[in-house]
Amino acid sequence: MNQRSLHKTIESFDSRKFNSSEELLAHVLHQIVSNDRIEIKGGRVWRLDSTKLAYVLIAQDGMIEKIRTNYSVKVDEYRMFKQLPRHRTMVAKETNAYLRSKGIDKYSATGVGEIVNVKGVELFRYVLSFNTNLDYEHVGPTLNIISIAVTSMLKNRSIEKKSVQLQKDLDKAREIQRSILPAHELQFHNYEMFGISLADRIVGGDFFDYIVSDEKDRVGIVIGDAASKGISAAVQALYVSGALRMGASYQTKISNLIRSINSLVHHAFTDDRFLTLFYAELINDKHGLCVYVNAGHTSPIVYRAKTHTTELLEATGNIIGPFPNQLYRSEGIMLAKGDILLLYTDGVSEAMDSAGNQYTEKRLIEKLVEFRQEKAQNIARLLVEDVQKYSAKSKYSDDKTLVVVKRVK
Repeated sequence: MNQRSLHKTIESFDSRKFNSSEELLAHVLHQIVSNDRIEIKGGRVWRLDSTKLAYVLIAQDGMIEKIRTNYSVKVDEYRMFKQLPRHRTMVAKETNAYLRSKGIDKYSATGVGEIVNVKGVELFRYVLSFNTNLDYEHVGPTLNIISIAVTSMLKNRSIEKKSVQLQKDLDKAREIQRSILPAHELQFHNYEMFGISLADRIVGGDFFDYIVSDEKDRVGIVIGDAASKGISAAVQALYVSGALRMGASYQTKISNLIRSINSLVHHAFTDDRFLTLFYAELINDKHGLCVYVNAGHTSPIVYRAKTHTTELLEATGNIIGPFPNQLYRSEGIMLAKGDILLLYTDGVSEAMDSAGNQYTEKRLIEKLVEFRQEKAQNIARLLVEDVQKYSAKSKYSDDKTLVVVKRVK
């Protein structure tokens, strides 16, 4: 399971109201160990007791030998607890005699929730631990994504408790969202483009933008999807959109531009506030060169008018934010007359009907081919209309954004 799919799977576990963070964590643990695709069979949840400077067992689930209720481990007996805030996830040999007697020879642990300072020591509020025989290279990336997703859930619970204050901020949030999105339509030499963004809530984490150079000889087209939702997502989208506009004005190599954006996001936001991003650049030439970087985003679709075929522009780098030293590779394609480039967020392809069936990339491609003769504006509107009709009775919804770029001459 790729990083984005795993994150969305973990997010889906937060499907109902919980009376406490501990109840939420116990539910998430159960869902993780019950999900065949995640390949984790058993684990435990530990809560920091700041008065005793120890972690107390609050839940355990799965195919593991149970340890006694309310068992605790002192922070000073485990260096790992103090190192987690710096590394997020660790894998090591078990040294505690009692835990070894329960069949735990090797453990993996990941911190979740906020990091608090207790007696001068920074510690995670909660720790998820799992029995494992795998090394960090194999299990670490999975646990990092679990940590990011669960931390986001806990933060969202805190935000929801402050809903009264959030209501007062809604007008400001609407203004933020409007300031992110450009006019729907743009004509650029041989191309026409049209974008639509529909927020699931009053504001959302999806955004798109057109960045035209001062000389009018090139245009950047960007689409992004912030992992969080609501006001915090809108703020992050505004931050990234502004940074892209500033960087694109003087930076010529887009792989370096996206690397700089990644570094900025890493330092400005916590790891759970990551986003996916696709940035393409068109120039005013007769050959139709399109250079792009795909930072973990849903693969855009290219329709070829001459051959009536489609292709996908796969990721050329990881998601933006959690990985500060990530390198991004730029790729290039040629767009001929009649060719269409469709950028979209996963809220489009993963929209669900009332039975929980996804709209799918396959159907999106079929509809794009069906509408290929239309102008970019009509293609965008017809696609969104089809997705909205398909998902009209669904209980689940997400932000939906798409941009259609068509070479017309």
